[in-house]
Amino acid sequence: MKGDDLNLLRSLEKNPGYTQRQHAKETGMSLGKLNYCLKKLMEKGWVKANNFRRSKNKMAYAYLLTPKGVDEKSKLTITFLRCKMQEYEQLRSEIELLKQEVSSGVQRKDTG
Repeated sequence: MKGDDLNLLRSLEKNPGYTQRQHAKETGMSLGKLNYCLKKLMEKGWVKANNFRRSKNKMAYAYLLTPKGVDEKSKLTITFLRCKMQEYEQLRSEIELLKQEVSSGVQRKDTG
């Protein structure tokens, strides 16, 4: 769920006036999943919704990150980055091993 939270927080921060449907499209979530995640983020106090009462569209909301939401987004981003850096290092090591295997396999064929 943390990856979903981060993607949704990014979308909300970038496009606070988007509808839930637009955020769902932006994040690749179903509308139902987005609605569920959004409600959970609001319960945690990370996001608030401002209703534009004077708007002709009575369903118009702006979804805004609270200071707590901005802080949590930063923490999630750091955690995500650490995870991806670890994955990168593991892949880099694996690629290096594969290169060595290929190189020694080619050398054996040349000598055999």
